[in-house]
This record gives sequence, C-alpha cells and structure tokens, in this order.
Amino acid sequence: MNTLVALLALSMFTVASAHVVAEPYEYKEGDSPMEGYIAYDDHALGKRPGVLIIHDWNSIDDYERNRAKQLAGMGYVALAGDIYGKGVRPTDTAGSMRESAKYRGDMPLFRKRLTAALDALKKHPKVDANKIVVIGYCFGGTAAVELARTGADIRGAVSFHGSPTLDAEGTKRIKAKVVISHGADDPLVPDSQLNAMLKEFKEAKVDYQFIAYSGAVHSFTNPFAGNNVASGNAYNATADRRSWEHLTSFLAEVFAG
Repeated sequence: MNTLVALLALSMFTVASAHVVAEPYEYKEGDSPMEGYIAYDDHALGKRPGVLIIHDWNSIDDYERNRAKQLAGMGYVALAGDIYGKGVRPTDTAGSMRESAKYRGDMPLFRKRLTAALDALKKHPKVDANKIVVIGYCFGGTAAVELARTGADIRGAVSFHGSPTLDAEGTKRIKAKVVISHGADDPLVPDSQLNAMLKEFKEAKVDYQFIAYSGAVHSFTNPFAGNNVASGNAYNATADRRSWEHLTSFLAEVFAG
C-alpha cells in the first residue's frame, strides 16, 4: 500500500516539458567538494528565476531530485543543494540523525554550506541571480530560514514541516519574504517553540506567512514517509497539494517584476 501511495504521489512530479535537463552539479564550500542536483529547461531562452532546494536529513535523494525536475518544468532553474558534502549520503536513520546534528550544532558551518549552495545557483549561466527563492523540507525547512537569517539577497524562504529555531539577531537580518508551511497536528514540533519563532518574526517585522494544514503531521509532503499518522511522520496528499499550490502562487508573487 505504501508503495502504491508513493507511486501515485510521485506521478504529480511528472515534468510536462521534454526539454528538462537534470544532472549532478558540483561546486565547493571552501575546500570541501559538494554535489548538488540541478534541473532546468534547456530550450528556454534568457535567464530565469532560481529555486534552491535544501534536502531533508537523509541528504539528496529521489524526493529532492523529483522536486527539482518539477520546478524546472514550471520554468525555473532548480538546484538541490548539498549540505553534507559529496559522497556523504546516510543510509539509515542513525546516520541521518548524526549528520543533521552535526550542522544543527555548528550554525556557522551550516550557514557556510547554505551560502555556498546559494552562490552556486546564482553563478549558473541560466539563472537571474536577483530572483532566488530557497525552499526546504524538514531539516531543509529549518535550513531555509537559517539562510534567510544570514541576510542573504533572496526573494523568499519557504519551510515545509521544518523545526523552528530561535535567533533574534539573525531574524533582524532577514530581507526575504518567509512562508512557514506546517502540519497542524505535527507532534514533533512543540507549539511553544513554533510560537516563539513566530514572535521573533513579528518583532523583527519580517514579511511572513504561517500556514497550518489540518490533519497533517511531520513530513506531510513526502510520499516516502508512508501513512502511519501515529508515528508522527506521514504523507498527507491534501496538505501536499495545498502547500504546493501556495508555493506556486508565492513564487509568482516574489518573482514578479
């Protein structure tokens, strides 16, 4: 049943254009080699907006690759950025937990990796470097907000079921418009922590939207999360569709003009 759900959900990712190029994309953070994944329509003329995708704690896999191709089919250049480094791809929960904790516990390194991915996308010849949005899922959702807190020149930052973090001084540096897409029934994110982050946003006068999807728990956009809501991680097709529609309209808004 889980496999069927995943296949049905992934059918939503089908790229309409037959001209989408999707391939590994190497760059560096300092001396550290990184390997992202980039997708774009090579028949489209001129520079176009870029969307930086930050992976969940498993690193880049088919989920991020499919999202990149989906965005490319919409006319954007999409880069799934690499936080862990080339060849560092956890194969189990313990490995994912270990790698993600390494960056959560070293925010300067985390932000360096995020900035390197952003710079790599901006330097791509098909990208309009003045029109960039970062999006992320779970670990990557947290990362999207952290990149905005560096004061990066990006149009927007969108967090899908990310874990809230606090940094009052960093929040004051946010220039981007922010969207927090949250599962209303997510047991892994304490309301107190979420409300504290939103309070920071309000006090810093961040242009933000907070959207909670009823019935959704953690990982609600990911068909590979299965359907066991009681586990706290489960796919929710309705919340996935609605949150993607919200993203689509948000991209149109911030990239206008």
